[in-house]
Amino acid sequence: MTGETDLSPARLRHARFAIAAVFCAHGAVTGSFATRIPWIQDHAQLSAGTLGLALAFPALGAALAMPLAGRINHRFGARAALRALLAMWTLSLILPSLAPNLPTLCFALFVYGATSGMSDVAMNALGVETENRLGRSIMSSLHGMWSLGALFGSAAGTVAAHTGADARLHHLIAAVALTAAGLVAVQGVLDLRSDQEAAAPPHFALPPKSALLIGAVGFCAVFAEGASLDWSAVYLRDVLHTDAGLAAASTTAFALTMTVARLVGDRVVDRFGPVRTVRVGGALATAGGLLVVLVRHPAAALAGFGLIGLGIAVVVPLAFAAAARSGPAPAQAIAGVATITYTSGLIAPSAIGAVADATSLVVSFGLVTLLAFALIAGAAVLRPKPAADGAVRGDRDERGEPVDIRP
Repeated sequence: MTGETDLSPARLRHARFAIAAVFCAHGAVTGSFATRIPWIQDHAQLSAGTLGLALAFPALGAALAMPLAGRINHRFGARAALRALLAMWTLSLILPSLAPNLPTLCFALFVYGATSGMSDVAMNALGVETENRLGRSIMSSLHGMWSLGALFGSAAGTVAAHTGADARLHHLIAAVALTAAGLVAVQGVLDLRSDQEAAAPPHFALPPKSALLIGAVGFCAVFAEGASLDWSAVYLRDVLHTDAGLAAASTTAFALTMTVARLVGDRVVDRFGPVRTVRVGGALATAGGLLVVLVRHPAAALAGFGLIGLGIAVVVPLAFAAAARSGPAPAQAIAGVATITYTSGLIAPSAIGAVADATSLVVSFGLVTLLAFALIAGAAVLRPKPAADGAVRGDRDERGEPVDIRP
């Protein structure tokens, strides 16, 4: 990547804060949308089953559109691509609440997911490039900022829903505000451009082979995340027979530990390296899953879901970073990993439900526990790769030692 020549420490710090603000704005869109799903369901007059069908379209749109992001990055440069894609994503928040029926809602959610996926790839690729130039891990805290943005967006959406505000007005105001904030933030990111002499990536590129194993690790983490977010409250209510308030607290415990772990995760990664960090995280998530499955008590379940969130928190940020360093086309590799993880997020809730219908929710979370355990074995694929030019980029091995790849 080439581009601006001012890479002073002060410029890099400013770029880090700018890309963090981009992540926060991206997450706020998701939080704003999620809180108004009941309003959208009533407005479009959908049953629970047809709503479930419609909610599959964001992941479908993202999976199909993300491979295009590499071509857009190459053609327009990182800053210009991110500016356009982020604006498309924030403005797409307006569409779902306008849909009067199932077909229009499916189309709106397809566009919503497509713009989300492409902007997700662009901002993660730029985040990794910023991390490389800083020489220390920042991807975990960037994803932590995404989680904070989602919390802010959901808090505002909760207030809007509580006051009975029309979601069309709420989402219009939120979209305009987040678009403006995003455009201001993008001005501060690094202005990087691909080498124009290099061959442009294809318009639609399949995930490179280097991304498949890394994506598999991300798949395990996102499956555990989706299962815990969507089914933890149901588990406490139906299996442990708690009241609704305590059941909801399980989701809060999971989301809170995950957000906090991401915000502080960079220090852990810099100290111990990505491989050891993910192995320890996998062990914590496995222990949490065992608490949920084997100890049939609400306190143990709350602690267990908290440990799952803590254990898987940094896996996806590290998977994106590893993908970007796995080959000559970072955006294409990130798109491949993102496609796999989005697919995991799509199938996890329904897979947990299918297993529960055939057996029980306890068995379903036994599957989650096995996938958490797989992180321990799969962590090795996240080991930093040597740079092509032999430069030292501040990466660390699984023992926390600097990776010195000079001859």
